[in-house]
Amino acid sequence: MAQQTWLVTGASRGIGLEMVRALRARGDSVIATVRSEAAAQVVGALGARVERLDVSDMQSISTLGRALAGVPIDVLCNNAGISSESKQLSTLSSADLYRVMMVNAIAPVLVSQAVLPNLRLAGGGKRAVAHISSQLGSITNNSGGSSYGYRASKAALNQFGRCMANELKGEGIAVGMIHPGWVRTDMGGPEAPLDPKQSAAMVIAVIDNLTVQTTGRFWNYDGSNLPW
Repeated sequence: MAQQTWLVTGASRGIGLEMVRALRARGDSVIATVRSEAAAQVVGALGARVERLDVSDMQSISTLGRALAGVPIDVLCNNAGISSESKQLSTLSSADLYRVMMVNAIAPVLVSQAVLPNLRLAGGGKRAVAHISSQLGSITNNSGGSSYGYRASKAALNQFGRCMANELKGEGIAVGMIHPGWVRTDMGGPEAPLDPKQSAAMVIAVIDNLTVQTTGRFWNYDGSNLPW
């Protein structure tokens, strides 16, 4: 595969950091977004271009777009995300619901909007937008309830991604929503079966296989499809 330029958000730790590591190891150029100076140094040491981004801040997203003006980007991976604090109806708060929906669902759309000119600059090669979703966003598979905000935000992200896939298909830009598995991260916890390196490798493989013929699907990390 020809060398590509990837933009990975939420690259300071976990799956995002391991994606940067794996992409750089195979020779791809990477633009990685982080929030702190300490994270910038860690990611920068891998040879990635580092940009500051707080996806909960619309001004920060606009600033990223300006910083990347004129830079061709082949693949955008919207990886940044958070969990919801409230797990039950009795403890829900509007502030928590808004925060989770903004970071997990709305921000990926705004980042994609900001980076769309860069994807168009990449020309006729492989171009893709990958949204890191979750099987918890599957309405069909929701038999356990709980995590109201997180589940709803990922379901919304899937719908946003499907809209984006339909709009961008004519330009040759593929869009996919990907469940990265249950991963041993701060969010996934210590008992998860996958480590971030394993998950990152499989997510990258799914993204590598995205095409406009299969655009708009909800993928499991193993390459199978998940129900909406």
